[in-house]
Amino acid sequence: MADITRRFGWRHLRSAPTAHIRHHKRGELAHDGRGLSFWYRSLSAALSEVPVDDRELAMAFHARTADFQDVTVQATVTYRVSDPALAADRLDFSVDPDTGSWRSAPLEQIATLLTETAQQHTLDVLARTPLAAALVDGVASVRERVATGLAAEPRLPATGIDVVAVRVVAIRPEAEVERALRTPAREQIQQEADRATYERRAVAVERERTIAENELASQIELARREEQLVDQRGTNARREAEEKAAADGVRTEAEASRKVRLARADAEAARETGSARAEAQAAWLRVHGEVDPATLHALAATRLAENVPRIESLTLSPDILTGLLAKLGRPDGGSGA
Repeated sequence: MADITRRFGWRHLRSAPTAHIRHHKRGELAHDGRGLSFWYRSLSAALSEVPVDDRELAMAFHARTADFQDVTVQATVTYRVSDPALAADRLDFSVDPDTGSWRSAPLEQIATLLTETAQQHTLDVLARTPLAAALVDGVASVRERVATGLAAEPRLPATGIDVVAVRVVAIRPEAEVERALRTPAREQIQQEADRATYERRAVAVERERTIAENELASQIELARREEQLVDQRGTNARREAEEKAAADGVRTEAEASRKVRLARADAEAARETGSARAEAQAAWLRVHGEVDPATLHALAATRLAENVPRIESLTLSPDILTGLLAKLGRPDGGSGA
């Protein structure tokens, strides 16, 4: 919108470089161009402001496919006014000379024209396309058809409007239909996930089986080695017993030989001792045989005295003493104490 200021009953207009201004004064074209700046009187001026920059028009409308499914089409059309004079003649771009605002809504008229034209061509395409194909290839076909249709629309060049670009953002079905269409893909994805899970479990089971087999093989090898160890221990024990038995035999034989030698030595010593005792006894007997009886009696009494307990004092009666002396062979029969 142009900037308008007031000075002493006059008006001053200053437009933007993207706005085309047409100033008519008393039916004559006084100013025509972009980015103008001039003074005028509001009572005698007729102003039009036509934007010449590129403008984006977003549109969304419903359509029905060949299988009678409702879809929503979202598109954007970029357009510009290429002939401002022609557009100002066909549409009302007049502005209030006091405020600079449009008296009507020309851009809404252009938006209605473009939207209805794009919708018409979109409906024509989607009415012959099933829903599945529309969702897969519908964006490209609708964009191409809308661009071709807008380029061939006679009202647009007659109004001085050029279509710069057409973009179709999305074609979406109803929410329930979209969920139904997503179900097979979700089921397939879930099946792939389940298959991956099963494969992972199978791999885990296979690994566990391999580990169990390795453990079993290890246990078998350990048992075999333990068997070998037991056999070796038995062999060692038998060998140790044999060695011990042999050593015991040698030791026993040596001990027996030693005992035999000792016995023989003891027997020899006994014989020697017996002979010596016999000779001593014979000599003793010979000596006692040659001694008189009184001496033998004295020796007997002495030997008897050596073997009886010690007597501190002894009192003998005359009768006992007489008998004792008589036995000892004393010639006198006197008494003593």
